[in-house]
Amino acid sequence: MDYGESVQKVLLRKIRKTEQDLLQLKLDYCRFVFGLSHRSRVIANGQCWIVRAVDVDSMGHTEEGGYSKPALTGVLADSKAVTEVVSLGTDWELEKSR
Repeated sequence: MDYGESVQKVLLRKIRKTEQDLLQLKLDYCRFVFGLSHRSRVIANGQCWIVRAVDVDSMGHTEEGGYSKPALTGVLADSKAVTEVVSLGTDWELEKSR
């Protein structure tokens, strides 16, 4: 293995680690700024949903220096039957405490 290949492997490892760290930081941002946690309940399209996934790649930078809301996927909260996961987009609000 020559020097160039060695440097490339080291840099790729560092890039992957940094990408993982950034993903975790964005998830932490969603938790603390938007109140999203595992199985959060949100209101979207006039219905209550349970969050199944948060798309942190959909978050953009705001003029204030923060991030915009992430796109979510979820299932209907009040359905007794197993429902399919639906893309909710970024137009959602965290459900108020009951």
